[in-house]
Amino acid sequence: MIQHHLSPSVQELSSTLNKIGLRSTKQRLCVYDVILDKRDHPTADDIFLRVRKKLPKISFATVYNCLETFVECGLVKKINLDRTSSRYCPNLAPHAHFKCTESGAITDLPICEETLSSLKSILPKGFSLAGFDLSFHGTTPSNN
Repeated sequence: MIQHHLSPSVQELSSTLNKIGLRSTKQRLCVYDVILDKRDHPTADDIFLRVRKKLPKISFATVYNCLETFVECGLVKKINLDRTSSRYCPNLAPHAHFKCTESGAITDLPICEETLSSLKSILPKGFSLAGFDLSFHGTTPSNN
């Protein structure tokens, strides 16, 4: 059975932030809404440009600080697939990523419990797993 850790909704953002003593400001709500709206693993720059359409006066620093807060709270994951900018992923379920080398598109690949268990089994005795990052690269069918 796949264990689902779906992205918290914008409504749940407030309680998650409250737990660490932060308010859900207009800026934080907007940044989080932008991340959930188009799940294409955007960079901080991508998110900034999208947020500016809704909040024209917001600074890049504010957007970046929101993103780092979301990562610290466990609301989104920061992923680094190569030597390019970090990307942000709201999918909290166990999954891998596939990056198309032609288009640059990143696709989530779900990982079932059986596969996750198998992956964990390769850890040497005594190792403690805190998380994992698994990524593939190649071309997607639409690019063949």
